Amino acid sequence: MAEQDDSQKTEEPTPKKRQKAREQGEVARSTEVNNWVLLAGGTAALMFMIPGMMSDLFGLGRSVMANLHQVTLDGGGMRVLLDTALATMAGVLGPFFLLMVVLALAAGIGQIGLIWAPSRLKPKFERFDPVKGLKRKFSLNNLVEFTKGIIKLCLVSVVAFGLAIPMMSDIAIVPMLELPQVLDRLHDISLVIAAATVMVMTVIAALDFMYQRYTQYKNLRMTKQEVKDEHKQAEGDPHVKARIRRLRQERAQQRMMAAVPQADVVITNPTHYAVALEYKMETMPAPRVVAKGVDSLAQRIRETAEEHDVPLVENPPLARGLYAAVELDEEIPAEYYQAVAEVIGYVMRLKGRLPN
Repeated sequence: MAEQDDSQKTEEPTPKKRQKAREQGEVARSTEVNNWVLLAGGTAALMFMIPGMMSDLFGLGRSVMANLHQVTLDGGGMRVLLDTALATMAGVLGPFFLLMVVLALAAGIGQIGLIWAPSRLKPKFERFDPVKGLKRKFSLNNLVEFTKGIIKLCLVSVVAFGLAIPMMSDIAIVPMLELPQVLDRLHDISLVIAAATVMVMTVIAALDFMYQRYTQYKNLRMTKQEVKDEHKQAEGDPHVKARIRRLRQERAQQRMMAAVPQADVVITNPTHYAVALEYKMETMPAPRVVAKGVDSLAQRIRETAEEHDVPLVENPPLARGLYAAVELDEEIPAEYYQAVAEVIGYVMRLKGRLPN
């Protein structure tokens, strides 16, 4: 069933799906990149810091040895010696460990940015299920991680020791060297091993980063139905939107038809167009369109006008022009003043408001 579901996920993950996954903390994160940053940064730091660190440690040793006769063996003397040693070690190793913390944070933020996902902090009781726990232990992802760890260990070991072993050809003379010379030799060998490890880890981290991105992309892919459902949620159900649009049109027509009895004249095509105008000379600077329609709606406007004794004036060019140029509840534009004035004047003369 899982394979069938994966085969149906053929669509690109939408921005909304990606954002939701990010908010839940489900992002592509490579532990190998973190390890590489720590290893590379730590190696580079040690190259510069080890001489100073060794100098401080040797200074501590010499100081202890030079003043050993002054150290009492009671609790107070040993405590002072221990405090001094710990303070010196903290001063020597503290900057290095602080750098490691900064590098770890930088590696995580560099991969995924800053994320606040409180849902990841919620306890998940299914994790206490022993059956599900066994399934997670023997899952494909854990098998991949285990295999990757074995391959990584083998590669690092082969490359690092392959470079370091030739440098140990003179190991027979090590007992004849002074301690600083031995430490310098070990320092050189350690740097070679560290550099080789960094090179191998660079390749592994790059491959793992691409693998994690691909796995995340694969997990976020969507089925066609999921894309449709998300589109409906974002844009609204097309059927619901169409019904709302239809209801709005019906209500607008009802308001428009209610305004027809207050119109002063209805200009017709005569059958295809109808435009109802209202003009109150005392309060309106120009006539206003209160209703308009074509075909069946035009027929309803004419019938309502006849029922309420609103005059009908046949003027096809004027009816078509007003229908196309003027929206509901808008005043007519200046280019129609003369033609409409003639119609209004004609209607007023019919009603006896103006002399013939």
